Amino acid sequence: MRIHPLLAALLAAFPVPVWAQDTTLGEITVTGTREGQALAETPASIGIVKREAIEQDKPSHPSQIMGQVPGVWVNVTGGEGHMTAIRQPLTTNPVYLYLEDGVPTRSTGFFNHNALYEIDLPQAGGIEVSKGPGTALYGSDAIGGVVNVLTKAPPTQREFGLSAEAGSHGWGRLLIDGGDAYERDAWRGGLNLTHTDGWRDATGYDRQAGTLRWERELAADALLKTVLAFSNIDQQTAGSSALIKSDYQHNPTRNYTPISYRKVGALRLSSAYERESGDSLVSVTPYVRDNSMELLANWSLSYDPTVYTTANRSLGVLAKWRRDFVPLRARLIAGLDLDLSPGSREENRLATLTTSGSGAAKVYRAYTVGSRVYDYDVTFLGASPYLHGELSPSERLRVTAGLRYDNLRYRFDNRFAAGAVAASTSENGGVPVTRYYGQSADTTVSYEHLSPKLGATFALSPALDLYAAYNHAFRAPSEGQLFRPAAATTAAAAVASAQSALGLKPVKVDQYEIGLRGRAAAFDYQLAVYRIDKKDDILSYRLPDNSTQSVNAGQTRHRGVEAGLGWQPSPAWRLDAAWSYAKHTYEEWVIGGSTPADYSGKEMEAAPRLIGNTRLSWQPSAASRVQLEWVRLGSYWMNQANTAKYEGHDLFNLRGNWSLSKQFALHGSVQNLADTRYAESASVSSGTNVYAPGLPRTFYLGLEAKW
Repeated sequence: MRIHPLLAALLAAFPVPVWAQDTTLGEITVTGTREGQALAETPASIGIVKREAIEQDKPSHPSQIMGQVPGVWVNVTGGEGHMTAIRQPLTTNPVYLYLEDGVPTRSTGFFNHNALYEIDLPQAGGIEVSKGPGTALYGSDAIGGVVNVLTKAPPTQREFGLSAEAGSHGWGRLLIDGGDAYERDAWRGGLNLTHTDGWRDATGYDRQAGTLRWERELAADALLKTVLAFSNIDQQTAGSSALIKSDYQHNPTRNYTPISYRKVGALRLSSAYERESGDSLVSVTPYVRDNSMELLANWSLSYDPTVYTTANRSLGVLAKWRRDFVPLRARLIAGLDLDLSPGSREENRLATLTTSGSGAAKVYRAYTVGSRVYDYDVTFLGASPYLHGELSPSERLRVTAGLRYDNLRYRFDNRFAAGAVAASTSENGGVPVTRYYGQSADTTVSYEHLSPKLGATFALSPALDLYAAYNHAFRAPSEGQLFRPAAATTAAAAVASAQSALGLKPVKVDQYEIGLRGRAAAFDYQLAVYRIDKKDDILSYRLPDNSTQSVNAGQTRHRGVEAGLGWQPSPAWRLDAAWSYAKHTYEEWVIGGSTPADYSGKEMEAAPRLIGNTRLSWQPSAASRVQLEWVRLGSYWMNQANTAKYEGHDLFNLRGNWSLSKQFALHGSVQNLADTRYAESASVSSGTNVYAPGLPRTFYLGLEAKW
């Protein structure tokens, strides 16, 4: 079986300096340059969750594994839905890029903040989180960070695994994994079948997901890796259905929006060809994607009740050429990314609503679907060449630089004429309320941008690495921001909103970062200090009718310190900590109109200063482990005016793995060990503080078999 030696040769094509070997700095990461590179020579803060941690923890949600990376907070919005905070406030805005083996899981134009539920995370081969801007290499989207989920490599011989789990609230999951290797081929496949009734009323979901990876050695210097992945999710979405404080404290299982739902389909196929000849490597990865979602959103029922279907298909290619030079250990990478993604949106206003209660505690019990308010096709096209260079002026100093040019455009074809479409909703048989939806004429919107980066690493000693970096990034507006403006109370206002949306500019970002990585005796550690300045930030504000408007009116600043520590005082005991302290502020944020406000100098909402994760592990043998986890989330403002604050929370989780024999093992966990009442998110709605309650004490138990 020669595939794995070839992979090792590709990863080792750029030799690691002597002082970086046999330490944590010698760890290989693939996200920094799109191929294997020693972490010691990567001028960026990259957090790594290893395959072993995923297999032991067996997370039921991305939030249960992502917090192991300093400065990363992933919450739960319902089912496997989530919002993410990486050097940014918790947000649904398109400021992150999600990859699977380096291939974007979605097109720039069709961002989904829930992107991790489209990936079979519990069966992944690892996760790499590159924090901060990554535009110079990866293009638009990569402002807060790049999350690269790695698929499991095929085995060197036949193997098969089965994991069956049961738990509280009707939880059940079956994970199947296996593969084989032959003379020139190897494969691995995984299947994930999940069901839960949900711990809150009407919050059940079902998931089917799978991944198939096939590798073929075409020659002694060429490899073909093909990955096929799919996910189907059918869930009721109440996780972000927040409650007034009395219900949050005393009736957290209540759900004010039991009619809401989400149905998701995702299919991805990529085939990466790599050929290394001497000092050169050529890589070509064509891919296809198919994403669809049907959604009745719970967050907009009070001001814009609709049901809609979005879909997009993608055809693209990632092409790269790399050449190494003997003088100064220089390296040059030239690449071209192409993405053609036609998509569509069909959206209907709800004609009737049956409700009870009022204000922030109103319960939505039934509905009927009314007239169409949006019906259009939009095609995203991106062509982006880039250059990346590295050299070593001295043995210990490594300098990197990069430049990327993005040419992005949307072609918009509207089935409605330019103007406004009126639609009405009647609540409990009352007088219908009419809203207007702005319609743009058929048009093309385009963006061009140059994104540079510059960085350096310096080995202070064989076990201590210093790095510094400057990165510039941008983010083009997404399809929904450009062509689906907020509903308005008059036709004139709707038309103005549609024209304003077409004028949105890209968000621009500059990040400055310095960091340390090292090892001393039984300790390994990492420290990063950063500042991010965002210009033309696309910020949203609430209108008096509780709807939101997005404008390029903001300048924001994000400053923080991230620290990771690992301590192994003995072979059986280990302590790991991932902590960050950050401050996110509106530098300029002035709202005009009927309710003017100046939030300049205020802290951004949903932006805790403190995020912490600490894990104490006892592992008496290779196959048995007990781990206690402490999750700390600091206080944060719930609104832009900084008049309401969530006080934060502390959670404790317990998990364990017990070997029964060579083939069989038990695993289990208790989430929220102390049964603490906490909020996954907290905000202000209709002038009332509301809280989305988090999971109560929850038990999971499973049996795993391997052959």
